[in-house]
Amino acid sequence: MTYRSLPAVAVLVFATALTAACGDDPEEGPGSTWSASSAAPTSAAAAPADPGPAAAPAPSAGGTTERRPASPSPVALPSRSPGSPSAKQVVAAFKSAGLKVSNVRDRSVDCGPDGLGLGCSELIATDGVTVYVFPDEVSAGEIAETWSGGSFRRGPVVLNYLEARTPAAERARYEKALTGLR
Repeated sequence: MTYRSLPAVAVLVFATALTAACGDDPEEGPGSTWSASSAAPTSAAAAPADPGPAAAPAPSAGGTTERRPASPSPVALPSRSPGSPSAKQVVAAFKSAGLKVSNVRDRSVDCGPDGLGLGCSELIATDGVTVYVFPDEVSAGEIAETWSGGSFRRGPVVLNYLEARTPAAERARYEKALTGLR
């Protein structure tokens, strides 16, 4: 045996000893009494500590458990301005122009709850570009200014190239397809 394996062996021996010592207790039921070989608990050990008023009540054995919905509630996003294209329409225009639109993901939930995230109305990401649609041109202009050099804005629609690392030649084609959409 090497010294490198000694800690692992010590842990295994300790775990085995604990299991053997703790695993021999008879099944304690609600109607069982203390056996003569085991001492009754003292009053300090038997009484649990006062959890305080903030503690949640323990569920009853015969009661039902309240179930929560498996999915989070839908996020209320601001609506896009009338007459502006949707993010899906922009992506469809890219596809019809022969541009790369692989791995399309609707990430509108990243706009934030009630528009408190980025404040966008719609968000669709692809491998080539990320399309943001804002409720107004002012919001779109502010975020495009923040991403200067890595984005293009046309009305309330902003194209973001920061995550995609799209080459400059391809960017011009995406921008032309967006400009032709309006």
